[in-house]
Amino acid sequence: MEDGIVVEGLRKRFGSTQALDGLDLAVDEGAVLGVLGPNGAGKTTAVRVLATLLRPDAGHASVFGVDVVADPVRVREMIGLTGQYAAVDEFLTGWENLEMVGRLFRMSRRAARQRADELLERFDLTEAAGRPAKTYSGGMRRRLDLAASLVARPRVLFLDEPTTGLDPRSRIGMWQVIGDLVRDGTTMLLTTQYLEEADQVASTIAVVDHGKVIARGTADELKTSIGGERLHFTVADPEQLGTALEAVRRYADGEPDADKETGELTIPVRQGARVLPDVIRELDAAGVVIADLAVRRPTLDDVFLTLTGHAAEERAETGAAR
Repeated sequence: MEDGIVVEGLRKRFGSTQALDGLDLAVDEGAVLGVLGPNGAGKTTAVRVLATLLRPDAGHASVFGVDVVADPVRVREMIGLTGQYAAVDEFLTGWENLEMVGRLFRMSRRAARQRADELLERFDLTEAAGRPAKTYSGGMRRRLDLAASLVARPRVLFLDEPTTGLDPRSRIGMWQVIGDLVRDGTTMLLTTQYLEEADQVASTIAVVDHGKVIARGTADELKTSIGGERLHFTVADPEQLGTALEAVRRYADGEPDADKETGELTIPVRQGARVLPDVIRELDAAGVVIADLAVRRPTLDDVFLTLTGHAAEERAETGAAR
């Protein structure tokens, strides 16, 4: 097995914004790396460099040993790219979109049409093949866009936030499609700000913030790295959140996370089942009424919050650079 993607010390600046600050990544052949981080972390910039759409200021990046700067033409022959928004021609039919991509890859007309038929069937778009893409739902457009990126049978596929804007059902459908591609042996780099998506799809995860990798490992390894369990409860009256926090703070093995709007409080603890009765007694003594209470393992959201000091979604709302 060889390295499918290698990124070493990648740097890129846009004016005063340092989009990439010494980024290091590696993806084995046939593996899926999930690059997890909020908007502004540098995920899309890294994909654009790897896809030969952007030159880095410093560092090195290669796809199956081919340098993306020194030999971009060879790199483009090996890769497929699906961006955050479906890049399809809305006035062409689904079938015509895929045939056009095949012809752009210098396939014969017959081969391009045959490949279009194969992909339309694979992505459950056969019935809609003769309709203009502008009549497709968001999920159908994303599937058509992904199908287009596979026309030339790329060895490596870059998926840059492929489920952005999709409803939960369409998102799950995309995960299933990605899983099928993985089983076929496609090497993949997936960027996402959705913690659940990284957990579901990626075999290895790199957590990125401010243009650099701050942690990497499998989902289980990352969750284990921050230790312990989480007590998660919701106070019936959000006004009592401060009182609840003071009542249970001494049991926290780390910084609690409180949401004033929802009245939810999460505290990291060790041996959660053992301390749970004590926490309930403390809350009762403080006169705090609990609407919901649970003990759970850390999630990737907990990992991100512990490593960066903020939740992924918070910076996704406000981040500017990508």
